[in-house]
Amino acid sequence: MSKAQFAQRRDGRVAALQFLYAWSLNAPKNLTDDLRVFFENCEHPRDHYSFGEELIHGTIEHIEDIDGRIRTLAQNWEFDRIAKIDLAILRLAMFEMIYRKDIPPVVSINEAIDLSKQFSNADAKRFINGILDRLKDQIGRDARRADAG
Repeated sequence: MSKAQFAQRRDGRVAALQFLYAWSLNAPKNLTDDLRVFFENCEHPRDHYSFGEELIHGTIEHIEDIDGRIRTLAQNWEFDRIAKIDLAILRLAMFEMIYRKDIPPVVSINEAIDLSKQFSNADAKRFINGILDRLKDQIGRDARRADAG
């Protein structure tokens, strides 16, 4: 992957995180309209964020499964007490790890930790890493490899 592609994917993840965070606070009545308005206010044209938009749709589509896994993996943590930004980071990374076989799980974990450093507090990194590490051990695929589509 080129530096430009990597940077574009990073921008997409950041946009996805921001949208999912806002979505967790106030779910829109019309996702299509909300996404249009969201992307109109982003720095780049909407197609720059196509990867992020795929992540948004996928995460929301699989939210019940993902949240169920978070509840199971977040030992000694009440789901409702997880910071909303950390929950958005976890949801995004878990969607990638479970449903996006084209992305090595360790990449999703590293990106989640980077997002937590940028958007959350210092303690979040350990919490997020712990949950995603437990998930990595459960998903039954090589953590360092992408599976061919």
